[in-house]
Parts: sequence; C-alpha cells; structure tokens
Amino acid sequence: MSETTLTQVPDPAAEADGSRREVFPVEGMHCAGCSSAVERALNRLEGVEAAVSLTAESATVRYEPGVVTADELRRAVQDAGYLLHLPPAGGTEAGAMERERLARAERYLAEAHRRMRFAWILAAPAALWMVPEMFLDVKWPNAISYDLGMTLIAAAVLAGPGAATLRSGFMSLRHWAPNMDVLIALGSGGALLTGIFTALHDLGVSPPLMNYAGVGAMIMAIHLTGRFIEAKARGRSSAAIQRLLSLEASTARVVRDGTEVDVPVTEVRVGDVMIVRPGEKIPTDGVVIEGRSAVDESLVTGESMPVEKGPGKQVVGATINQEGALRVRATGVGENTFLASVIRSVEEAQGSKVPIQEFADRVTAVFVPVVLAVAAAALIAWLAFPGFFQSIAAAAAQFLPWVEPGLDRASLALFAALAVLVIACPCALGLATPTALMVGTGLGAEHGVLVRDGAAVQRLQEADVIAFDKTGTLTAGSPAVTDVVAAEGWTETELWRLAGPLEGLSEHPLGRAIARTAPEGIAGTEGSHVADFSVEPGRGVRGTVDGRRVVAGSDRLMEEEGVDTSSLRARADELEADARTIVFVAVDGRPAGLLALADPVKEGAAEALADLREMGLETLMLTGDNERTAAAVSSRLGIASWRAGLLPAEKLDVIRELQAAGRIVAMVGDGINDAPALKQADVGLAIGGGTDIAIEAADMALLQDDLAVAVRAVRLSRATFRKIRQNLFWAYFYNTVAIPVAFLGLLHPVIAEAAMALSSITVVTNANRLRAVKLGR
Repeated sequence: MSETTLTQVPDPAAEADGSRREVFPVEGMHCAGCSSAVERALNRLEGVEAAVSLTAESATVRYEPGVVTADELRRAVQDAGYLLHLPPAGGTEAGAMERERLARAERYLAEAHRRMRFAWILAAPAALWMVPEMFLDVKWPNAISYDLGMTLIAAAVLAGPGAATLRSGFMSLRHWAPNMDVLIALGSGGALLTGIFTALHDLGVSPPLMNYAGVGAMIMAIHLTGRFIEAKARGRSSAAIQRLLSLEASTARVVRDGTEVDVPVTEVRVGDVMIVRPGEKIPTDGVVIEGRSAVDESLVTGESMPVEKGPGKQVVGATINQEGALRVRATGVGENTFLASVIRSVEEAQGSKVPIQEFADRVTAVFVPVVLAVAAAALIAWLAFPGFFQSIAAAAAQFLPWVEPGLDRASLALFAALAVLVIACPCALGLATPTALMVGTGLGAEHGVLVRDGAAVQRLQEADVIAFDKTGTLTAGSPAVTDVVAAEGWTETELWRLAGPLEGLSEHPLGRAIARTAPEGIAGTEGSHVADFSVEPGRGVRGTVDGRRVVAGSDRLMEEEGVDTSSLRARADELEADARTIVFVAVDGRPAGLLALADPVKEGAAEALADLREMGLETLMLTGDNERTAAAVSSRLGIASWRAGLLPAEKLDVIRELQAAGRIVAMVGDGINDAPALKQADVGLAIGGGTDIAIEAADMALLQDDLAVAVRAVRLSRATFRKIRQNLFWAYFYNTVAIPVAFLGLLHPVIAEAAMALSSITVVTNANRLRAVKLGR
C-alpha cells in the first residue's frame, strides 16, 4: 500500500483573533431545558459565545481571556444550577477530560438504574393494587386503607428515588429556567396531592376528589425508567470516542542512559527514543530512526491495509507495529499527539450545532413555560366549560376505557392537566439533532472523516458542486521530471545547476519533485549560494543562485519577468499535450530551458469521482496548471468542467461565482494555496497529507490520502442529516398531536408519561441506527 502522510490537526483552543475556544464538560443536565439554561447563562457574559450539547454533556465556549476568565464561566453555570468542570492548572493529558466525563456518565447510569429499580419496587405493587379500583370501582380492602396506602406509596416514590427529579425541578424554577423536571414534579406532585385530599375526604374533612396518587407513583417510575434507558442509549452514542480512548497505549519502552526501561506513556518526553516490538502499540507520535515494519493505521485512516514504515517515516501513537522492531523518536506527547487532536476535534464537533437545530432550540427555550401555561389552561377550561369537554369525553369513552366522563368536574380537570404536564416532551426536540450528530461524527472518525464543525454536516449534504484542486488531490502530488529541454547556448547540466538549488528551497510539490529528481549533489544549497529567494504563489519561484538571477515557473511568471519563451514554445506544447506540466527556467532575463514533469492520477480517483456524480454532485477541477494538462487530467477522470491557470485568489473567485449563482459548493484540497478556497467554500474538505494551514481552513479533514474518503464524507453527511430530519419530524409530530389530545382529557396520565419517555428513547435509538450505515470502501 502507498505511504499515507498523517498530518496533526491544529489545536482548536487558540483562535486567530486571540480568543480561545474550548470544550468544557457540564454536569447536572437532564433535558433540553437544562442545556438551554446553561447556554443562556454563558452567553450573558461579555465576550462569550457558547453552544451547549445535552448529548455530549459539554459546552463549547469561545471567549476573550482578557474579558472573562474560565472561573467566571464556571460561576455563571453554577449560578444557573449546574456544574462546569475546568481542566486542572497547566492543562491535562490527552483524553483525561473525556475519561472523566465518561466516568461521570457511568456513575450516573448506575445511579439511574438504582433509582429505577427502587421506584418500581414501590410502584409495581401500587399498579396491581389499582386494578380493582380501575376496572371494578372497588377500593380494596376499604376506601380509607386504599387511599392512605396509595398516598404513602406515592410519597415514598417521590421522596426516595424521585427526590433528585423534584430537587432539579425546584432548582430550575428558583433560577427562572424551568426544565423538564418541573413538568414531572408538578405532574407527580399534583397526583400525590389528590391522594392526600381523597384520604381527607374519607375522614370527612375535604370535598370528594379522584385519587391519582398511584398514578403519580407510576409517572415517576416510568420517568426514571425513561431516564435510565435514555442514558444507556446516549452512552452508546459516544462509543466512538470511548473506542479511541481505549486504543491509547498505557506504557512505553524508552532508552534512558543506554538502558531500555518501561515507563507510563504520560512520562514520555519529546526526543525520547522508544523501542517498539512486533505486535506492540506505538506509544506516541514519532519518527522512525531505525528498523522497518508494516504498521496498522486503521484506527486513524479507516484503511485496513498496513503501511510500510522505515527510517524518516512518521508514525502515529496507538497504531500497531505488525512485523519488525522499530526505534522511534517521540515528536509529540500528551495533548500534542495526532490522536489527542482527533479526540478534541470530535468533541468540539459533537458539541457544535447545525443550522436546522436553531428553530428547535428556540422552541425548547420556551417549551416548559408554554406547557405550564397550557396545563393551567386545561385545568381552567375543564372547570369553566365542563359540559363541552364532558361531551367529547363521553364520545371517546366508547373506545378509550380510561376516559370516565362521569367523574366530578375537579377530577376531570386534574386528569387533563396532569396528562398535559407529563405528555409534553422537550427532550425529544433537544436530543433530535445532537444525538444524530454525535453518532455521525464518531462514525466519521472511525472511517477517516474528521468533522471539525458540526454545521458542515448539513452544508455538505446540501452541496450540488464539489470542486477539487488537482495537484496532490486528484493526482499523486509526487510528480517527477520526465524531460529536460535546454535552450540554445545552454546545457542540461547548467540548467540543473541553477534551477535545482532554487527549487530545493520550495515547498510546492513541483519544486520538491525537481529537487528530488535532480542529479546527485545539485539539489539543495550545497556548493551553491542561493539568495533573495521568494515564492510567487501559483506561478513559481525567484532567487539569486551563485550571483545569477534565476526565475523558474509558469509561462505567466515568464511574461511578468519579460522573458520571451517563444523558442521553447513548440516543444512545450508537445509536452503539455501529453499531460506534462512545464516549468520554464530563465537566467538573467533570458530563457535557459524548461523542465517537464508528470504527476500521475491517484489510484481510485476516477471511481471516486464517478461515485460522486452518481450521487448527483457536479465535479469541477481547479488548477494552477496549464490548459492542456488540465484537459488531459480531466479527460482521464471524466470531469466535464475545469478551470486552468488559476492563482489562489482566482480559485477563490471561481467559488464565489458559483455561490453567487445559487450553487452550494464543497471544495477538496491539500495545499497552502487551497486554503482561501477551502475557507470560502460552503464546506471545505482537507485531504490527508495536506498542510496544517489547509486543515485549519477546512470544515472536515479526510485523514487518508484517498478520494474514496471524500465519498465516505458525503455519504456520512447525507445519512446523518437523514436521521436528524427523521428525529425532528418525530419530535414535532409527537408534541403537536399529543398535547391537544391530553388537553381534551383523552390520555391517561400514566400512558402520557410512558409515551413521553418513549419519545426520547425513540429519538436516541434512531440516531444510534446510524452506526449500521455502510460508507463504502
């Protein structure tokens, strides 16, 4: 298999404008109302932009360190009734914050399971005890024993396993940010009060009222069951990060004072020499200094074929050495490793939001107050217009056995109000998007697609044009000199002697290829003095070599320099017709010759582009190369549209033209000159092996130098967004239908609570089905 270059993803904490962007774990959030309250608390602070994810249990915060401190962020969240965790002073080792979050999630899951079991131990007997009263209208053994017994059981359920829910609801009301727990607390607490009043009626103290205390116990037990199942399903949603963390090596064998010693991987320092034997994990990022082997990099690239490694090759921590022994010099440790940067980026993407979520967030922010108002309206309406509502109940009673239109007015009003309180579900709305996004981004990380911005998922699935850079993206990016043509009065040796050292300083793939192909001893600056070196992006290089002014680059650069290349034009045309790239060389203002290079099309590129066209995407090639080379490459790849001879700014202009025409553009590139276009595109994809600048400008990083990963990215975005649409449809449909039915008194509160719990579970379970999606090769 060909060598795959793995480039570290830039640290997302430091922003270009001096601000910081960090992901903080948040504890205590139970529903969409909670996450909305935390987000509002953070965004009230000056210089803060925050997005809070319930599913990821985190806040992604962009803030100005000179305006607000991390401790002020923590206090703002604490004042809202929740806990924001800060990293320890000096930072923390790779994945430590995520491990802490997962540990908290495990503890919460265990506690949720304990509460659920305790609740059902009390509520299940109450449910059985309610059967004679519900179906035979018999309170066994007698009215006072039944009513007191139900009231005491309900009180035990609410005060025991339900105490945390009541406390959360009270705290949210205290901070004027009512959450889902308020609805459950009012629903179950109101039902308990009916038990107390009914028992007092049995003693001749209060007017008659239907006893819903047992219903209150059931509401709390079902609510706690839903919380447990939801927490378990949300835990599966973060399985991708858990798997990445589990792959980290725990120890390393390093050479200290000439002796091999085993140390914890946290004690490895940059520059340490590590010994990695066959079958062992490479402890951290580094460069091979001795030995040859095949390394399994599937955890990073998603590619199952091992990659050959030898001296000078980069290796990634947590990948597996399969064959020979390697000596590796550590180049990145702790938070500065490739795996740590992937985990950071995935965490940030999972905590970000997609545009379609904005409306759901606005609804969620006012959902609980609106539901409280609707429940109060139901209570008042049933008390004010009993005849109208009882006529509806009487008609429904023929096929809904729990509807009892013959009950007293107050009991029927409470029945409807309680049902409204517990049927409403902001959680389904709040979980619809972030849960699918969490599963999708995790799935992408496992298949070599690193989503750096969650909004890119929506934009990519909407794209109708996908533009590609040529060199290094569609082609191998490792061209070689195939022809050397010296102008009259020059020799090939002289051409190499002047052009080789100049191109040896270039970072452009063509420059590196010329330096690599140059005869022994010519490339580089050994024996030659290079001065005044400069790069002309997209055109070539200039400099002084051994006192002579040398320019190497495109015919456009020659025109700018006033160099007449007509004597070389016929040969250049022949070579360009054969898909060669021409680099003209001029010395002291006169043409000295040309170098022709060929860059082979990447293996699998034609198939990948065909797959994208089958998905309805128009493919476009943008290149700084000449027209003939562009035409030859586009013909081989089946690309109908292409633009040649483009400078970086002109690639940007092409993207803007398409956007002005109403097109949604995705851009795939790898080099510094692609960064402006990647940033301008609706969604930018930096392909594996690209520069840090290109990756920083992109919304997605394709961790494998293979265009099949771009196909995976499109399929992933479409599958993820399909789940988001399904979840949002279900959440809106459920609440739109369920609340009016409850208002009319046609839903038993126990059934309403079960439906509410099921709605959240359905959303999370549907999102988890994403993991079964096949993304292709």
